[in-house]
Amino acid sequence: MLGEARGSEVRMLVVDDHPIVRHGIEQLIDQLDGYQVAAQAGTAPEALELASDDDFDLAVIDVSLQGLSGLELVKQIRERGVEMPILMMSMHDESFYAERALRAGAQGYVMKQRATTEIVSAIDKVMGGELYLSDELSAKLLRRAVEGTNDPEKGGVGQLSDRELEVLQLLGQGVPTREVADRLNLSVKTIESYRANIKRKLDLKNASELMRFAVDWVRTSGDVTEE
Repeated sequence: MLGEARGSEVRMLVVDDHPIVRHGIEQLIDQLDGYQVAAQAGTAPEALELASDDDFDLAVIDVSLQGLSGLELVKQIRERGVEMPILMMSMHDESFYAERALRAGAQGYVMKQRATTEIVSAIDKVMGGELYLSDELSAKLLRRAVEGTNDPEKGGVGQLSDRELEVLQLLGQGVPTREVADRLNLSVKTIESYRANIKRKLDLKNASELMRFAVDWVRTSGDVTEE
């Protein structure tokens, strides 16, 4: 049962750049015996400082944050030797982002649309040392492993690195290149290099094709809701 593994309340860190979302998650957690939201953060730097300086038992982190992404935040938390379980939440399609979250160092992934029905099971599993994915995605990954088939997402956008995907997402949301650079704390030259890599990997001929692709991809993947 939730909270029984410890003699005291399980302390959680919630990271999301939308205050109303953080409040909603806190309300969900308040319904669980033995758990409390001990701290909240709206940015990756704030979350990194909290995770490094405090002793949390679990973190819930959104994939999309202003500046450093949730995926990059998880990587940096792990690089600092912080071992607490991490559950990622997002509006993004789990079939595309969940594996990236696990590779970054998270123990689970929940889509926000399902949070009210799945968060209890997700927290229970990651606190018990297990990985959490939806039943549908778990079955898909198992079937792929048994059949020895490749991930169909690895063609197209699946080829992109986490950072390239982040740039593509922001471009598709209409964020200008210079602002993309500011948000990610990178130089404009570096963003231009990422743009060139994205065009090459996706076989896009020019900037216009890149923008059309980015806008269409954001619209179909649901990323537009994260802006």
